[in-house]
Amino acid sequence: MATPEARERGVTAFVFAGGGSLGAIEVGMLRALVEHGVRADLVAGSSVGAINAAFYAGRPDIEGVRALEGVWHDVHRRDVFPVTVWRTLKVMLARRGSLADPSPLRDLLERSFAFRRLEEATIPCVVVATDLLSGEEVTLDSGSVTDALLASAALPAVFPPVVVAGRSLADGMLVSHTPIAAAVRRGASRVIVLPTGHGCAMTTPPADAVGSALHALNLIIGTQLAADAERFTGRVDLVIVPPLCPLSVSSHDFSRTSELIDRASEATRLWLKHGGLERSGIPVALRPHRHGHEREIA
Repeated sequence: MATPEARERGVTAFVFAGGGSLGAIEVGMLRALVEHGVRADLVAGSSVGAINAAFYAGRPDIEGVRALEGVWHDVHRRDVFPVTVWRTLKVMLARRGSLADPSPLRDLLERSFAFRRLEEATIPCVVVATDLLSGEEVTLDSGSVTDALLASAALPAVFPPVVVAGRSLADGMLVSHTPIAAAVRRGASRVIVLPTGHGCAMTTPPADAVGSALHALNLIIGTQLAADAERFTGRVDLVIVPPLCPLSVSSHDFSRTSELIDRASEATRLWLKHGGLERSGIPVALRPHRHGHEREIA
């Protein structure tokens, strides 16, 4: 729980949810918030949200946000989820291993970050991962930034777990889709959540295994956010930036990054203009819903 001193100081945390390629939406939100003059004193994130959080923590200003946009503009699916037929067959035959090679993502992270350890960031950064044996939430705020981010994004079966301090760690979304609690434990009295939302206007579910898993996790995020909002009501000032809706992009599709960033930035500017930061509650876009293809189920 936030201390009285933290409340008095008004410690603000940006909390970034996971969401695969839809993490680009968070970058658009971040652009609008920073241009509006909102600045975080600390950040927390899981999965792709941890990557966005850590990058912002290193350069918490508009120039840093623009640099993060540049990283996203250059990202392709093969840089994040390099799943090949040969590797899939090898995993199936050997009955061990992971579907994707984490090396391209490791290379991308090492090229993109100017600092090498979490404690070197300009503002405190908390990366959330999952202990794959105990199921416990693990929060990382020091040590190798690359290892921490790879661990937080290590979707089981897709990526191998990452060993940090003797613990096998996997995707933070398994235990904390939106790590609000981690930010509150670090003293945040005001929490601004940046969710990715989900492909609510898609007409069919993703056909591939990775896309299907990511889409399912994104659906769960909305449910957990509702529970967290109730849990922290009255304890902190909690604001959730509305995600894009309707949205027809899969969380496995990296071909529309620029569109998502610009669209999210414009939508967040409009939300801010109409007093969004003074509102609480769960945005409608995060609740279960569909667009344009409703039908009765007998």
